[in-house]
Amino acid sequence: MTSIFDRDLSRNEANHAPLSPLSFIERTAEVYPDRLAVVHGNLRRTWGEVYERCRRLASALARHGIQKGDTVAVMLPNTPPMVEAHFGIAMAGAVLNALNTRLDAETIAFMLDHGEAKVVIVDPEFAGVMQKAIALRKGTAPLLVVDVSDPVYTGTVHKIGSLDYEDFLAGGDPQFAWSLPADEWDAIALNYTSGTTGNPKGVVYHHRGAAINAISNILEWDMPKHAVYLWTLPMFHCNGWCFPWTVAARAGVNVCLRRVEAQAIFDAIRNHGVTHYCGAPIVHGLLVNAPEAMKAGVPPGVKAMVAGAAPPASMIEGMEQMGFDLTHVYGLTEVYGPATVCAKHDAWNDLDIGERARLNARQGVRYHLQRDARVLDPKTMQPVPWDGETMGEIMFRGNIAMKGYLKNPKATEEAFAGGWFHSGDLAVQYPDGYIKIKDRSKDIIISGGENISSIEVEDVLYRHPAVLAAAVVAKADARWGETPCAFVELKAGATTTAEEIVAHCKQHLAGFKVPRAVVFGEIPKTATGKIQKFELRKQAGSAAAIDV
Repeated sequence: MTSIFDRDLSRNEANHAPLSPLSFIERTAEVYPDRLAVVHGNLRRTWGEVYERCRRLASALARHGIQKGDTVAVMLPNTPPMVEAHFGIAMAGAVLNALNTRLDAETIAFMLDHGEAKVVIVDPEFAGVMQKAIALRKGTAPLLVVDVSDPVYTGTVHKIGSLDYEDFLAGGDPQFAWSLPADEWDAIALNYTSGTTGNPKGVVYHHRGAAINAISNILEWDMPKHAVYLWTLPMFHCNGWCFPWTVAARAGVNVCLRRVEAQAIFDAIRNHGVTHYCGAPIVHGLLVNAPEAMKAGVPPGVKAMVAGAAPPASMIEGMEQMGFDLTHVYGLTEVYGPATVCAKHDAWNDLDIGERARLNARQGVRYHLQRDARVLDPKTMQPVPWDGETMGEIMFRGNIAMKGYLKNPKATEEAFAGGWFHSGDLAVQYPDGYIKIKDRSKDIIISGGENISSIEVEDVLYRHPAVLAAAVVAKADARWGETPCAFVELKAGATTTAEEIVAHCKQHLAGFKVPRAVVFGEIPKTATGKIQKFELRKQAGSAAAIDV
């Protein structure tokens, strides 16, 4: 039976439009055309100018045969062309594939082939590795290479394509009549996960999810109009957690940064009035541990977002001393970057630093526009008790979830089994509903039949005053099967011994959880600052037993 509310009422172009972040830049360019949009070295561009350049990019791509659903790859740092790529490519109906600039030529070649890229836009810093990657491609389809010139880049400029980016844009129409996607489910971006033992998987984003997570970023941060956002987080990482689209929605300022260095970050905050920035724990740690003279004159109130490992008490305390407001979020590439947030309560301000650190270390609750985030038993698919003890797997469902893995239906089906996206992260849920990760399923160390959470041991290591970064993996043991092996990176000028580290752990952990081996040195990390545990497993001789 048809409801009276459905009879004679229908969806049409007057009352429905597909959700897309493209509408954000369109509105901002109309309402605030003269507001500052991009800062890069001495370069300044308004939103009106950026919008025009994005339309030129879309037009130029179309004139070179790019059609709906074609892939356009970019290998760019956090520079103005990267901002433009997040809009212009989609305006042409194409799909943005932002390549990780730290990857080797073989991996880049795989991505170009797998994503069937028809155009690649390359920064001069990465021209060498891209040239090797193109030579390693197995595909024979033509690939148009566009070279970018960046006045801030001081290294050797090596052109590998037939077109210069500025000339490419000059051939485009500044009034290009782009349109929103016919279906908000259409792909907008392709992002590759890190492959540890096999080829990386291609995660496909849709316009709806990109728009919704961009809006959620605003809500979680209470982000005001005209916020000044510093690009410390790579835009190739989950499309910068959707912040290129968020900044456009708020008519904010994109302060571009080629390299993440403490001096450059503090200078940008002082010179440009930066209000917001994001990064992995290593980025925030870089600022906390910087010389005091470098921090002089930095205004209080900067809002920082951290994802990855839970922020230790020392980081929270250090950020507070600088006057920075730290927000902890959690997510994965498959959920557009952050999809839960450790929403703070006013009552927490009256607690001591240790208790605040414990509460803020939790991965928190779902983003505003994510339908649900729960800890479920992966076998029964039922919620675990909210007791802070019963372990399950973090799972998501709703608007902020990928379309699936490109050309990999088996992996997609497994990821969405039971109607939820399976994160692979093991966690508990507290009585207040807040989620806390205990470990990755592959990172649990089984010693003499006892399960040891590597994250629990790492949390203790971070409490040691000399420790800058720490990671714990399994090390094969003839008697126990596996025992914890700690990799420790010390703060500049700090000294300690393996015996002191072990003694520190014994004060806070059960005996079987204490590391049996301690290795000092720089810990390998990804371009986004995440610790590469698979590399550490190789060093510890545990890769075959634990890695996936």
